[in-house]
Amino acid sequence: MAPPGVGVGVAYLWGKGRGGRKGTPVVVTMESPNYSVVEVDGPDAEAELRAAAVAMDKGGGRGRSRSRTARQLTWVLLLRARRAAGRLASLAAAAARRFRRSPSAEAADELGRGRGRLMYGFIRGFLALSLLALAVELAAYWNGWRLRRPELRVPEAVEIEGWAHSAYMSWMSFRADYIRRPIEFLSKACILLFVIQSMDRLVLCLGCFWIKLRKIKPRIEGDPFREGSGYQHPMVLVQIPMCNEKEVYEQSISAACQLDWPREKFLIQVLDDSSDESIQLLIKAEVSKWSHQGVNIVYRHRVLRTGYKAGNLKSAMSCDYVKDYEFVAIFDADFQPTPDFLKKTIPHFEGNPELGLVQARWSFVNKDENLLTRLQNINLCFHFEVEQQVNGVFLNFFGFNGTAGVWRIQALEESGGWLERTTVEDMDIAVRAHLNGWKFIFLNDVKVLCELPESYEAYRKQQHRWHSGPMHLFRLCLPDILTAKISSWKKANLILLFFLLRKLILPFYSFTLFCVILPLTMFVPEAELPVWVICYVPVCMSFLNILPSPRSFPFIVPYLLFENTMSVTKFNAMVSGLFKLGSSYEWIVTKKSGRSSESDLSTAVERDTKDLTLPRLQKQISESELIDLKMQKERQEKAPLGAKKANKIYKKELALSLLLLTAATRSLLSAQGIHFYFLLFQGVSFLFVGLDLIGEQID
Repeated sequence: MAPPGVGVGVAYLWGKGRGGRKGTPVVVTMESPNYSVVEVDGPDAEAELRAAAVAMDKGGGRGRSRSRTARQLTWVLLLRARRAAGRLASLAAAAARRFRRSPSAEAADELGRGRGRLMYGFIRGFLALSLLALAVELAAYWNGWRLRRPELRVPEAVEIEGWAHSAYMSWMSFRADYIRRPIEFLSKACILLFVIQSMDRLVLCLGCFWIKLRKIKPRIEGDPFREGSGYQHPMVLVQIPMCNEKEVYEQSISAACQLDWPREKFLIQVLDDSSDESIQLLIKAEVSKWSHQGVNIVYRHRVLRTGYKAGNLKSAMSCDYVKDYEFVAIFDADFQPTPDFLKKTIPHFEGNPELGLVQARWSFVNKDENLLTRLQNINLCFHFEVEQQVNGVFLNFFGFNGTAGVWRIQALEESGGWLERTTVEDMDIAVRAHLNGWKFIFLNDVKVLCELPESYEAYRKQQHRWHSGPMHLFRLCLPDILTAKISSWKKANLILLFFLLRKLILPFYSFTLFCVILPLTMFVPEAELPVWVICYVPVCMSFLNILPSPRSFPFIVPYLLFENTMSVTKFNAMVSGLFKLGSSYEWIVTKKSGRSSESDLSTAVERDTKDLTLPRLQKQISESELIDLKMQKERQEKAPLGAKKANKIYKKELALSLLLLTAATRSLLSAQGIHFYFLLFQGVSFLFVGLDLIGEQID
């Protein structure tokens, strides 16, 4: 039995009077009959225990003065037991969180961190050596020890001014005899690759010019949809894969449901891999809304979400009803096809049994949103207008863009279907279909609206996946390419042009030449790069890249600098994919802002969102889902407006910025005008990107 007043006080302190429980409950049993069982469960438990102990001491009077020390010792032991139990619980929780992660994820993270540390460590070491070399050159310049090229004359012994001057002369001799030659060899190799890649770019542009001049493009014979033509509409499956893309799901589903095709002849599959249950409910409601309007549309959600997008598409193609369909059109969640999309693409398959893919061009609703989207638009316009169109016309092969395309289901099945082995499942299936003899055509005049990443973080992650995946795929596909029953020139095109030149060599020489060799030659002036490599050829290539988007000509200099800035990310990704490092199988959904293409579409989306609380929706979804939707909407209304995301700091880009600015300072001592300006502007470009000052900050 507890002492008078103590049992009631303890019960009040840790009873129902406490609003929220924090910490770990600890039950301590005392052997003395004067103490009862106490539950410690609160952040202020220690102070309350001490107060209770003092109250007991005061209430006991002088008759209990001899037991005061024993009671205090008991409470101290109780507090220590509570602390020990709390620590053990924290360790157990941390261990549980760690073991819940799969070993493969842990290994991938370790490899990714190791790769990033290695790259960053190399740049930091290079920067430290550059700063040291700059200090030496400044000291030599101040003392008048520097020798002008090309008349490098070693001073006589009587001209040496002490041991420092002698050491500097020895360094110059060592630099000219031993360091210059490796740098010249590496620079010449990179220049050769640079020239080859520039020639490839020039040939592609000439091919595009020939297509424009001769007006070559895939055409449909006659008008198959005129009255009385007797055209038999084939069965078409439309797939919309998505994952936690709350901003864009409505407009993509709406655009797909408005496709001009007989409703009994096409089915829409909304392939939702969202992990957020509230987003799942919203997508279900949108699908239910269109289903009640007579559209053949189904919602699919995987329980085991493996394989990213490839796994999602593979799971959808395993449905029994897919065998009734002849073609499948694929649109990512932010793509909005026009109603006549199927009428402009499906007829190309008529009378062409070898045709496996019809790819449409992308068009961007936010290309003028900021500088980052303008620069992306330049790259992608060249990709579609030149690369895809030329390869489609002259080779009948190009890389599938993953969306805005129509596949013959037979071609997919005969090529092995969707595989989960890489993050570029679109390129994977295109290569395998090409090896099986299927042909592709590209429609440059059929455009599908979509979004560009508006923040540098989203763009950086997208580019990492786009450049690591092809190298990973190259490792896997090389044996199949060598043993495939296709002509030798097709094998050479796949290996030398499609993979090596455009996916490996381009990021390699761009980073090595402009971010490593160029600043290095500033400190080893005996191996100086020629001006035409630094200025003339890059400007000409940038000019060719901008030709498909003539409105972007004012951005030719920012485009050139930004492409060199992105070379560090692309080179990092290329190495990651080539050597199968941790982040080569990393898939992060590109952040969307949900911009609509037309004002009426945005109005419709807003109207449909408001209608979620109307009684009409109660007929479309279950009562429990309606309650969840209402709760989610209430939470969104009560939540404060999201502030803009704070700028991130990119250490590799900042280190490269300091390196290039250091090299620019060194070039002033040699009076190298063009080299100085190039290094200065390129260093500032790296600085802006490293401080995340390009693009929007999206929460």
